[in-house]
Amino acid sequence: MERRSPVFTVFVYACALLLAAVILAPLAWLFVMSISPAADLAAKPLRWWPQAADFSRYAQLLSRAENSAGAAFTSSLRNSLEVAGMATLAAVVLAVPAGWAVSRTPSVGWSLSMVIATYMLPPVALSVPLYMGLSWLGLLNNVFGLALIYLTILAPFTTWLMKSGFDSIPREIEAAAMIDGAGLLQTWRIITLPLAAPVVATSALFAVLLAWDEFFYALLFTSDQRAKTLTVAIADLAGGRVSDYGLIATAGVLAALPPVLIGLVMQRALISGLTSGGVKG
Repeated sequence: MERRSPVFTVFVYACALLLAAVILAPLAWLFVMSISPAADLAAKPLRWWPQAADFSRYAQLLSRAENSAGAAFTSSLRNSLEVAGMATLAAVVLAVPAGWAVSRTPSVGWSLSMVIATYMLPPVALSVPLYMGLSWLGLLNNVFGLALIYLTILAPFTTWLMKSGFDSIPREIEAAAMIDGAGLLQTWRIITLPLAAPVVATSALFAVLLAWDEFFYALLFTSDQRAKTLTVAIADLAGGRVSDYGLIATAGVLAALPPVLIGLVMQRALISGLTSGGVKG
């Protein structure tokens, strides 16, 4: 086994700590802001830690009192969960067969390239036709309509990820199963999908994150608490003449918790999906 010098080991750990600090420092400051009194946030020089932690903002945003900031926030949280869940589920259901078809039939790969090329267009260029389409369907200010819009964003991306995953699965394995008498659905169920499971999980996780963080279409196609998502609700907190930065930070912390928890639960599948480059026999 190759032995590393102590200096190199210290260098590696120092780089890892520096990277962790750069990534986690904004999150840590967001939490500190959420528990700091308003006076501390406006104090000069800035106080890096409050003299007395104030968790009242969390209770305020999680309150269900009628016509309160908490009622608006929890409603937006529910809408975000519904929209992200529906859009991700539909995107994965479409992307799995589409990605497999493009992977196994390279002659139709141009179609995926053309669809992904729509990502080059700025969202504002598509806003008018999408708005008119939702208006004609009667789905403006509707969680299902917003999920349908998100599906147009997530489906090409997840299909591209799924194609990359299926490319790493040798076709010979599927051909051998079919020679043994397995049908296409049996081959999928027994061989292809289990081998592609890490990539499916990775695609689903990225799709959830994209849907959870989307702001422009949510702002454009929603108008009240029936469909407004978290990103728009947080922007509303900063829309007044006097903004409570601590309350905005608290909303940011709460909004970050669901994707962080999902990422922790799916961490092993995510790492496996991102590092899959082949199938070991």
